[in-house]
Amino acid sequence: MSTDNTLSLSTVTAIIHAPIEKVNIADWVLHLPDAEYQRCSTAHIAAGSTTTEDGRPMSINVETIGDAFVVQHYVAEVHEPHYCRMLSISDSISPAGRTKLQVVWELSAKKIDDNTCEYTNHIHSTAIDQTLEFLKAHNVTIEAASAARQKASHAHNVEETPKFARSIEELAHKNAL
Repeated sequence: MSTDNTLSLSTVTAIIHAPIEKVNIADWVLHLPDAEYQRCSTAHIAAGSTTTEDGRPMSINVETIGDAFVVQHYVAEVHEPHYCRMLSISDSISPAGRTKLQVVWELSAKKIDDNTCEYTNHIHSTAIDQTLEFLKAHNVTIEAASAARQKASHAHNVEETPKFARSIEELAHKNAL
């Protein structure tokens, strides 16, 4: 039996037409206005920022992935201008019920030339003990859950990544003024 509890793994890139020195992904993701988040995907419902009880920055995202309503509590483990690693124990509510899963969201930018960089949006969701118990209680294999989540998550990432890149680009140009 495999110990890999990956539910989905998706990496999508897009071009940001701004100098890398003007790009600040941490500022963007940790201060993303709700309306801007909603513009970046038809599945985005709401976003906000807060802190954990111990003061770490946090982004709260509400969206649908496939048939699941997902509330993500992304804690910024790394939040630098060109790289962020966000970790969430997310609530997932589907027609079958409610469970939790882990999602790692990595956002990065690398310089292509003096006026362009490449944005990468990497999402890795993993079944945790609660997820595995939920799947077992509903007679769903990890393979079946993974196949459904992979398809839905990657389609979502394909939609949002170029829009995230455009939003980061707009912030870079605004901050350059």
